[in-house]
Amino acid sequence: MPDIFISDKKEELLEKPTEILEHPPTGKARHKLPGHRHNPLAAFCYYPDGINFETKDKKEKVVLLLRKHPITNIPWIIIAIVMLFAPAVLGSFPILSFLPESFQFVAVIGWYLITTAFILENFLSWFFNVNILTDERAVDIDFHNLIYKEVSDTKIENIQDVTYKMGGVIRTIFNYGDLHIQTAAEQREFDFLAIPKPDRVAKILQDLLTEEEQEKIEGRVR
Repeated sequence: MPDIFISDKKEELLEKPTEILEHPPTGKARHKLPGHRHNPLAAFCYYPDGINFETKDKKEKVVLLLRKHPITNIPWIIIAIVMLFAPAVLGSFPILSFLPESFQFVAVIGWYLITTAFILENFLSWFFNVNILTDERAVDIDFHNLIYKEVSDTKIENIQDVTYKMGGVIRTIFNYGDLHIQTAAEQREFDFLAIPKPDRVAKILQDLLTEEEQEKIEGRVR
């Protein structure tokens, strides 16, 4: 499993609403900001407490933890519900009547195992495919299965352009969309797909870029 969440504190299933900082703290002051306890299933966590990932530096502060909007899970949840009730519905029809009862029982158990695997795979894919913004980097963690993941990151100073897109009735109602980041690094594009509040994420990222430029001008080294 990807090592994303490491915390000694008990998490509360509550996400505190937080406003964007109009004037983000500068320099080392940013590292002194208290973290916010968050819902571990939340898709938008601003300055979350107790968040870690494998390549995180000790002094690096996580500013945003993002997942796809929960509404994007509805299609596979509907399919999972249909799969769960399928044996009961099909039991009214003699589809497997030609098999011995023991074989029919094994077939039903096998079906539920497939359904469980389908639910687990889709949930883990949503839960562990995360985008992280720190005060130093943008990190994209792609979780493909239990034994394979891909982690890409770029420094904030390498970001050249930030674009977000929201289109369609559903995305407008639930306020989610795609954020595209153009960089000067080896990997030139980072795509944060179907994330909540993409306009707010873009604003926070612009604040981080402004702070990074200010640090260069003032010659501050962290």
